Amino acid sequence: MSHVHSHAHEHHHVIESVSTTLIVCILLNLLFVIVEAGIGFAYHSLGLLSDAGHNLSDVFSLLLSLFAIRMATRKGNSHFTYGYKKSTVLVSLANAVILLIAVGGILIESIYKLKNAAPISGEAISWTAGVGIVINGATALLLMKGQKNDLNIKGAFLHMAMDTLVSVGVVLSGILISFTQCYIIDAFIGMAIALIILVSTWKLLKESLYLSLDAVPEQIQLEKLETALSQTPGIESWHHLHVWAVSTTENAATLHVVLRNLSDMETTKHQLKHLLATYGISHSTIEFETSDSPCCDTAEGCYKQEIQ
Repeated sequence: MSHVHSHAHEHHHVIESVSTTLIVCILLNLLFVIVEAGIGFAYHSLGLLSDAGHNLSDVFSLLLSLFAIRMATRKGNSHFTYGYKKSTVLVSLANAVILLIAVGGILIESIYKLKNAAPISGEAISWTAGVGIVINGATALLLMKGQKNDLNIKGAFLHMAMDTLVSVGVVLSGILISFTQCYIIDAFIGMAIALIILVSTWKLLKESLYLSLDAVPEQIQLEKLETALSQTPGIESWHHLHVWAVSTTENAATLHVVLRNLSDMETTKHQLKHLLATYGISHSTIEFETSDSPCCDTAEGCYKQEIQ
């Protein structure tokens, strides 16, 4: 019980820490949107105003991630017995879609600039984008640690990392425009950045979509887990192993186990719970059977793994 309490307390502390980080990131980026929009109006720069709108969508993305984390802490009820943890998966999918929309926006704006290259202040753009590098880069650094084990935070991190890249591109285009007065440079750099974002977003989109369909989470090595199950002492065979994501940080599994001796049930249960936990599965339901019990319903089909 003390271990469970300790784990719950640690999990709560992590959630509070991530929530605080996201709130700081939201405030920083909202401040930058206001500054960038103000400079865009002052210099009549469509590019800066467009980028301010894009950064505002990032604030929305961060708010979505914060909302999902808060929803994940709510307790289950008669309609949502797992609680609202799955919202983190849905938000990571939404963030991937928002990133793809942003790519489309950058490409459309770049094509427009190719056809309608207008004189712009390279210095004003460079200085403003330089501030963007600092703000977006700092936000990405704050989210870097959390994105390794949480697909929801990874979505927010990718937003900020890609925005940092966009700001670097804008700085370069501003400097080149200042020296060459070649205004279409901005459009070509925008297209290159859009393609980079597209490649980086694809994996997030795929992982989020798979988790939404209850696929086995990518970090769980199912074949190795199956082998380890078969090698567990006291088990004659197993079947009906199902693994899915409850949230972007928690996984669940169900398993039917055929025992050689029913008196070993309690010992085997603890062994299996520990084994599943080492593979990143924190919620598990295990059903035990004896060798004379039917393997499974033939209507569903049966998979029986014999011990070698």
